[in-house]
Amino acid sequence: MATITKTPSRTWKAVIRKSGWPTTIKTFRTKRDAEDWARRTEDEMVRGVYIQRASSERLTVEAALKRYLAEISPTKRPTSAASEARHAKPLIQHLGKYSLAALSSEIIAQYRDDRLAGLDRKDARGQPDPRPRSPNTVRLDLALLGHMFNIAIKEWGIGLTHNPVQNIRRPAPGPGRDRRLTPEEQKRLLTAVDAHSNPMLGWIVRIALETGMRSSEITTLRRNQIDLDRRVVRLRETKNTTSRTVPLTNEATRLFRQALANPIRPIDTDLVFFGEPGKDGKRRAYQFNPVWTRIKKSTGILDFRFHDLRHEAVSRLVEAGLSDQEVSAISGHKSMQMLKRYTHLRAEDLVEKLDKLEKTRSE
Repeated sequence: MATITKTPSRTWKAVIRKSGWPTTIKTFRTKRDAEDWARRTEDEMVRGVYIQRASSERLTVEAALKRYLAEISPTKRPTSAASEARHAKPLIQHLGKYSLAALSSEIIAQYRDDRLAGLDRKDARGQPDPRPRSPNTVRLDLALLGHMFNIAIKEWGIGLTHNPVQNIRRPAPGPGRDRRLTPEEQKRLLTAVDAHSNPMLGWIVRIALETGMRSSEITTLRRNQIDLDRRVVRLRETKNTTSRTVPLTNEATRLFRQALANPIRPIDTDLVFFGEPGKDGKRRAYQFNPVWTRIKKSTGILDFRFHDLRHEAVSRLVEAGLSDQEVSAISGHKSMQMLKRYTHLRAEDLVEKLDKLEKTRSE
């Protein structure tokens, strides 16, 4: 039986001591609330379903996410850890003050809808500037929040009956991009990157177009991963965690030979594409995104992302007649469905093939 007493601060304290369970104490403003809580808690103990909720009521979403970023994210690849740090910021901003116990599925669903609508966007003057946000961005927000709840329940011993993120709908993935470079756009783009003062930018863009490698795979390359004699690049860490060997065209081999012979290469790094030393004195991969954005703007090719170079390269491999298995071996796609999303054939090229097929039948 619970003991309920009045405290000097005029609140009511309920204490439950039951064999086989730790002593449980909670304070309420009214005696009626204390009695109701004690009755429900003792009933849960009898049925063996009681969960100590005090920890989940004290721990905020902000504190839980910061603990996750400090303990869980460092066990993942650097790119994944950096991505989680980015997606944690809006979660902390909008949901950080809630306790884990108070964060309901309804609140998370409202966060989802507001983020999708872009209601939290601001313009340069700090004024509201609502613009729809990518569904995939919000999906990654929710994936981080959901995994944090799973870790809290399973590993941190936080008293929660369920993961509230599991009860809401995730935004549908957006359609795959079908942006292809026109010959005229490619000419303008390559002319601009080749004219940049740092030759590494031109090499990176051209290598992406020749090999279909991701930007992170290119910029983190080290010299011992490149075998010019065999004309291959060995990737140890990739997005899908599977290492692969990428064959090089003659043009890609030429570009890598130039990059490896870079006359301004410092002796304190074996990165092929290196940046300036940071505050800690260490050199990291060349961060070309700012200048890439400026060049796109100056050339008028705005609706184009660096990752679209990968789309372009994979599509060209298919157009060259390589099989799906051969293309996936080069690009690293694990499923044919994902490869299909990244492969976009030009309709006019297909028209030419249909004409050739029709001509062959008529002969």
